Amino acid sequence: MPVLRSLLFAPANHARHVEKALTGTADAAILDLEDAVAIAEKPAARLAARRSLEQRTATTPKAYVRINALSTPFAYEDLCAVVCPGLDGIILPKTESSEQIAIVDWLLSQLERERAMPIGGVDLMPIIETASGLHHAQEIAAASSRVRRLNFGAVDFSLDTNMTWTIGHEGILWARIQLVILSRAASLEPPLDTVFADLNDLEGLASEAAQAKRLGFQGKACIHPKQVDVVNATFTPSPEEVKQAQRLIAAFEQAVSAGSASLRVDGQFVDYPVAERARRIVELGAAIERGADLKSY
Repeated sequence: MPVLRSLLFAPANHARHVEKALTGTADAAILDLEDAVAIAEKPAARLAARRSLEQRTATTPKAYVRINALSTPFAYEDLCAVVCPGLDGIILPKTESSEQIAIVDWLLSQLERERAMPIGGVDLMPIIETASGLHHAQEIAAASSRVRRLNFGAVDFSLDTNMTWTIGHEGILWARIQLVILSRAASLEPPLDTVFADLNDLEGLASEAAQAKRLGFQGKACIHPKQVDVVNATFTPSPEEVKQAQRLIAAFEQAVSAGSASLRVDGQFVDYPVAERARRIVELGAAIERGADLKSY
């Protein structure tokens, strides 16, 4: 699975939006059966999602489906409909416990076996968007080998906690930081940040994505194709960043060979942690360029 910087949501029952998502520049397209689909339209949306997955010819972007929450009467039928060749992963909204992960993991295994798919091949990405979900995030992260990363959902989290959801999310900054820390404690990839709701404010999107990157997120969810390039650019090391990181690594390795574990490069103090950060920048850039997995986490 390649590094996921951008997730682009598309209502599963809107063929034009789905086609754009599956042929665009996002790292993953999310065919949505949850919030973007009215209850009366869910059966038709399932069938549409299945057709879109079966008709895929490209391997990128990766194709995920956001099913409905396990607390609804729709989740089981969602899974039965969309687990098929062409599906890369399931997005599980409002995840609140490791038991929920275990249930979905088991169901996925049964469906994979019935449909002659590799067991464990379907990725599972929980969305943490309630107080209970955040409280149990580390247990959720460790509940299945299918779970490789978490996603934060600010809109529902704000609703659940009675916080005001604002651009920049100052009120829930602590929750985002906690999710980064808990993901690391569970040896997952860095999490993916929440959507940015203002479609006309690409500068605001860039600012919030940059903040998420500083906090330790790996990428960000998008709700419109025009957001994708901004997000991808933010979470991709620039050629200048990679070049500088390579210079730091080379200088540090030379210093270590000479018996020193610290030095200055262009006025910057470099020791083992700084060199390790530089190494991660180089590895991230290379992994994104190759479309490969990131081995550092």
